[in-house]
Amino acid sequence: MALYDTSRAAHANIPLNGHLAAFVSRLAAWNEARQTRKALSALTSRELDDIGLMRSDIEVIANRNLR
Repeated sequence: MALYDTSRAAHANIPLNGHLAAFVSRLAAWNEARQTRKALSALTSRELDDIGLMRSDIEVIANRNLR
């Protein structure tokens, strides 16, 4: 008697894999935006000015890849 059922069709997981890949991709993009926001927020206003940014630009820059 087999312990595991290995008779499932290989294509049964394709829709889940597509959704899972999309979820993981979205999660990675969210985490990158979070890290960017955290790093830029840690800079002083003078440091932001040195790189040509204002505090109001942080959200725009952090979220540019979430679309």
